[in-house]
Amino acid sequence: MLNKLRVVMVNTTHSGNIGAAARAMKNMGLSRLVLVDPIASIDEEAIQRSSRADDILHNAKIFPTLEEAIAGCGLVVGTSARSRSVPWPLMTPRQCGDRVAQAAAADNDIALVFGRESRGLTNEELHLCNAHVHIPTDETFSSLNVAQAIQVMAYEMRLALTQTDTDESMQRWGVDWDYPMATHEQLNGMLQHMEQTLVEIGFLDPNTPKQLMTRLRRLYQRAAPDRMEVNILRGMLAAVQRTASSNDNAQNKQGEQD
Repeated sequence: MLNKLRVVMVNTTHSGNIGAAARAMKNMGLSRLVLVDPIASIDEEAIQRSSRADDILHNAKIFPTLEEAIAGCGLVVGTSARSRSVPWPLMTPRQCGDRVAQAAAADNDIALVFGRESRGLTNEELHLCNAHVHIPTDETFSSLNVAQAIQVMAYEMRLALTQTDTDESMQRWGVDWDYPMATHEQLNGMLQHMEQTLVEIGFLDPNTPKQLMTRLRRLYQRAAPDRMEVNILRGMLAAVQRTASSNDNAQNKQGEQD
């Protein structure tokens, strides 16, 4: 199930970090490296730092945006060291491993997203993630190199995904789900549909949106709806739009008669 995981590095500045990340991944059996708009290139330094994990570098995929990099994923986890104005579901690496194991068992692709060396991920990028993971470090020296963070997370993912079914920690409450989790683009499409509908019915003022859609995004990403549930929600939104349009037409006709 380790092949369900992709490691996503955003705007990486140093090629050595890309190579070190590939080495960390190969140590733990991960193979899918994705680079988003990298500043650094996969050069000789990257290959040397990979320490014979250059196959991962040669097979790395490059995308211009994070949205394209996480397309098709049912679970997207962003690494974050900062608190946010709007709190997001926050996990430890071990809790993340448990969540990833459940998602992988249901045949979902998973993305672990790592930010820039200097400032991590932006709020907008973190809002694309279902949850955030924070690696607990000593408060007096909390800075982690991005390749070190990838090593920690890769270890936890291997631990969670290679345990046997008889392991006590794998005896979870619940049953297997009947539909796969909604992908990032499916959930994002539903949220865009919801925003459009809320504007049409006058619930959301696009000139003063405040944080309504951010909080709704957090709600639905925390709930992790499956594909059928997203389809149901979109059907409800379409019905609301039809009803609102019908009421508007009726009022317009009444106004013409008056």
